[in-house]
Amino acid sequence: MKLEVLKWVQDIYDSVVLIESHLQNVSSLSDYSNNALVVDAVERRIAIIGEALWKADKMASSLDISDKKKIISLRHIVVHDYDIVEDADIWIICKKHLPILKAEVLAILNSEGDLQ
Repeated sequence: MKLEVLKWVQDIYDSVVLIESHLQNVSSLSDYSNNALVVDAVERRIAIIGEALWKADKMASSLDISDKKKIISLRHIVVHDYDIVEDADIWIICKKHLPILKAEVLAILNSEGDLQ
């Protein structure tokens, strides 16, 4: 796999880890929604994940990441249609789907010589 693609995959992994860090002391949707700094940080990292995946997918469409189109689309929504982003949706994505993405990205990095 090209080094550039691996760099974007590493960016995805790093962003997931940062989201986990931002949410470390946030135990509920209410806590999340009431902390604008955390909301901003999480949404920024989601945008980075979507952009990095879009770039990586253009060069390596065989990347084994589920829901690629949904992840890339979420980036568009967060950046361009920010007014329709619901905290509850982001919360569910972070709690339910990010662990899956993290495992998939980690598997790619480990199979390609881990850049971490």
